[in-house]
Amino acid sequence: MSATLSDIEREAVKNRAKELRAQEKAGKDRAAGLAAVEEAIAKLEGLDQELAAGVHRIVTEVAPHLVPKTYYGFAAYANAEGKVVCFFKPSSKFKVRYATFEFEAPAALDDGDMWPVSFAILALTPATEKRIAELVKRAAA
Repeated sequence: MSATLSDIEREAVKNRAKELRAQEKAGKDRAAGLAAVEEAIAKLEGLDQELAAGVHRIVTEVAPHLVPKTYYGFAAYANAEGKVVCFFKPSSKFKVRYATFEFEAPAALDDGDMWPVSFAILALTPATEKRIAELVKRAAA
């Protein structure tokens, strides 16, 4: 195992540092976070952009109290304490065959001794949208 970061990992670290500086400067400015998320989604292409926009719509509808922000360049949504609850990771970021919608530790998805926190998304069907909405409602509770 290599002790050095890949080019993609180095870029992610640089982007995260830039995000943190911008977020610190903006404070808890919801409009700045929303603009950053919309900009991140606009930079995506094709299916990634379509999925990210759909997830953004769903999250903002079912959990309007979550604060939009970017997280390693991804569209993300945080709780009142500023902790990321969920985020969308496009397939193009790591050149994989599917995008994911993921949940961080503050998400209230606990279900016994083991539960999923990352979900692959290939399409936004009515069933997929319903499942995302259910997960977000639980996670943001």
